[in-house]
Amino acid sequence: MKILVCVKRVPDTAENEIEVNGDGSDIERDDLVYSVNEWDNYAVEEAIQIRDNVGGSVTVVTVGDDESEEVLRREMAMGADNGLLLSDDAFDGSDGKGVATLLKAAVEKGKYDLILTGAQADDGAAQVGGMLAAMLDYPYASLVNKIDVDGDKLKVGREIEGGNQEMNEIALPCVLSIQTGINEPRYVGIRGIRKVASVEIPQHGAADLGVDAATVGAAGAKVKRLDYFVPEMGDGAEMLEGSTEEIIAKLIELLKAKGGLK
Repeated sequence: MKILVCVKRVPDTAENEIEVNGDGSDIERDDLVYSVNEWDNYAVEEAIQIRDNVGGSVTVVTVGDDESEEVLRREMAMGADNGLLLSDDAFDGSDGKGVATLLKAAVEKGKYDLILTGAQADDGAAQVGGMLAAMLDYPYASLVNKIDVDGDKLKVGREIEGGNQEMNEIALPCVLSIQTGINEPRYVGIRGIRKVASVEIPQHGAADLGVDAATVGAAGAKVKRLDYFVPEMGDGAEMLEGSTEEIIAKLIELLKAKGGLK
């Protein structure tokens, strides 16, 4: 089975104090530590497990600049077979539809059987997977937390409201957005990172993908981000400060005082 996993380089919230810049046009990006999007790690792990069980290959793809190679190499060190970087100045400022357009071109060029994405990324929109499936006219399931391969079909479990589980049968090729908790992503060691450090990663621009530059990037974006701001604290809200352990202890005491815990 030929599997493509879409990944993204995002600010690591565990390593950064995220702040809005002075004019509210973006977050402060100077000196940020970046890593692979958490949801995407689960998608890559699931792809590796499927490949190990039924055979095939796993390719990880990302849309970004040269620095985005680091997340591709990280996932290759994890066990993915190949990396693919979609990079072009024309891609800057792409909205979700623009990113899905680029990924669609990569899917068609590579003729993949299964395309996986994380359930969502740093902007929380959770839209690229669904858009990509619609553009390809492929079956799609979101919030997937179980996959069983059954010939040319998949049995897919997904979360629905009320903590319930829904099972579906989906024909290949298809697109799935993977939820955290579907597996336990494996540890990436130094040896694995060194092994892929010098592996050549193909880079495709607009011309390579056969994409009209005017349909992606800022020029083609239908959704534009106008403002970032920190919400004002509402009446009665209280910000807890201190170490994680101290905040937990304070929160428990508050819940007990308000009758939330007994």
